[in-house]
Amino acid sequence: MSTPPVVAAVDGSDDSLRALDWAYDAALRRHAPLRVVHVRQYAAWIQPEVLVAAPPEADDEVLAQARTHLAGRAGRTDGPGGDVAVEYHGLVGLPGALLPELGAEAQLLVLGSRGRGGFASLLLGSNGLAAARDAECPVVVVPRPGREVHDPAPAEPGPRVVTGLNVDSPDEAALAFAFGEAARRGARLEAVVAYPWPARTWVTPGEFTPPVADQQEVESETRTLAEGFLAPHRARRPEVRAEARVLPGDAAGRLVAASPGAELLVVGRHRRRLLAPARMMGSVTQAVLLHAASPIAVVPPSPPSPEE
Repeated sequence: MSTPPVVAAVDGSDDSLRALDWAYDAALRRHAPLRVVHVRQYAAWIQPEVLVAAPPEADDEVLAQARTHLAGRAGRTDGPGGDVAVEYHGLVGLPGALLPELGAEAQLLVLGSRGRGGFASLLLGSNGLAAARDAECPVVVVPRPGREVHDPAPAEPGPRVVTGLNVDSPDEAALAFAFGEAARRGARLEAVVAYPWPARTWVTPGEFTPPVADQQEVESETRTLAEGFLAPHRARRPEVRAEARVLPGDAAGRLVAASPGAELLVVGRHRRRLLAPARMMGSVTQAVLLHAASPIAVVPPSPPSPEE
């Protein structure tokens, strides 16, 4: 298969069927095949690195349900002659270990915010968390409808993609992905740029000095930096109308507030560092995954350059 697939993880839950719908639409927009995968969990005592042969797809009720769910769509078939070529795969193993591995061959991995297991009160299942943290490709988590966001930010009508931009450490991979998604969807891009205010300097325990800089000055400097980081992406994607929303306060809170009505919210994942070799998502990304009302894309960082 020359074009990497969009992979949708299903487990028979309503959440995974919503993710399957989102993945089908993403595959259509990307002119990519769709690979529907169901991981049957084996007994906990079996070694997680051992792959067990799955039963034939015809005997997999979850894959049969997914096939039925996708059937009958106008102009779309399960073969090369249709708009989306769909294939079905059954695996046996630990979903939290196998799902991230699927990202090695995919251009996108899509799953629901919660599966059939776990507690009803959880906002994000462990499999979604593991995939978003460990997969080599961007991971899209589709939340349940009706997530409540307090004090949503006003937004102009029309399709939009939202992304976060940290001017102290811009994530070029997340920005490029966000611009690409906005272009595919004919959407405008809203880059949320949060700066801490009031700015306070710690002196002694419990004692802070008042801010020295003026807020307007800080906001202006932040906007100048943001516009500079957006400029090369605007040049590569001139069809995308991108705007920087520079706001005081917490980045996670601002992104969650911007999520209602968005087609996608794009955030980055931390790059591995020498003193922190394990993959990490960061507090902002984790908060967005837990609370945003729109689908969330977690984008892994670009590979480090040789001189890094």
